[in-house]
Amino acid sequence: MATRSFVPTRFIILSDTHNFEFSDDSSQPLQLPTPKVDVLLHCGDLTDIGGVSSFKKAINMIASFDAELKLVIAGNHDLELDKTFWEAQRHDESVREDPETHELAVKAMTGPLATDAGIVFLNEGTHSFTLKNGATFSIYASPYTPVFCTWAFAYEHHEDRFNEHHQIAKGSTSIAINPMLDHTDIVMTHGPPKGILDWCAQGNVGCPNLLKAIQRVKLKMHCFGRVHEGYGVEVVNWNKPAPGPKPLRKNEAIHRFFEEDPIDNPYPDPFEWQNVASGEGTMAVNAAIVTGSNKPENAPWIIDLDLPLASQSRQGSRLQK
Repeated sequence: MATRSFVPTRFIILSDTHNFEFSDDSSQPLQLPTPKVDVLLHCGDLTDIGGVSSFKKAINMIASFDAELKLVIAGNHDLELDKTFWEAQRHDESVREDPETHELAVKAMTGPLATDAGIVFLNEGTHSFTLKNGATFSIYASPYTPVFCTWAFAYEHHEDRFNEHHQIAKGSTSIAINPMLDHTDIVMTHGPPKGILDWCAQGNVGCPNLLKAIQRVKLKMHCFGRVHEGYGVEVVNWNKPAPGPKPLRKNEAIHRFFEEDPIDNPYPDPFEWQNVASGEGTMAVNAAIVTGSNKPENAPWIIDLDLPLASQSRQGSRLQK
């Protein structure tokens, strides 16, 4: 049996930019020009509270990045992109939102402005891509997170969007329309799994059902944001006991809680780590650009992954499903 070839592929990962704009402010580590990469992943919360003009500003910001492929999902703050949420709002007489705003927001994220910026806006589900370097990968995307206040893309805490009925934990109810598929290479969600880079003042607030799906699939990389205080990276070793809530955890990778020293992100250089064998470990990345005080003081993460080489006929194409 022939050994499958792999090709190094560089990702830049960011999330929770919340209306970020490039400036000369030296306190912002994200500056122009940005390093050239193969793929950009934006894990949601492009805006503070939505707004079509804010989506267009986010598109213009992402256009400044030098990447062959730019994959973007929504977050709970990107209100108009959630059709169910927006329809509920416009039926609320105390709110009276414009019913056309959802369509305008989606058009902004999927129309010519986004296309010209190189953006592919992903809905929930599994998508496949092949790059010019010959690398091919599948990515599962989901903007949904456990309900918190009255933000968009929410599900109840007992509801499981990521696992089918026979895969769920006791006490959970599967509502999965697009469950996470086995053999997925990368997962991009807006929120974290339970116990992994998910700590904030309210404790470990990640989703246990998402964690169950990640444990099942054992993918190469899981990137997310939402919990600004959880910013960092961690290599999760699936051969060790399953991760769980550890409010004071300090892992050996890079993430630090309750310390004044800055997190050592080598941006604009890549974070050095050893790609682990498929199924043995997952690189978890919380890429929130804004901090717990909502200031854009975090840098994106540059991560190199060894991805399988596609057949010659598929190189340079983009496939989605």
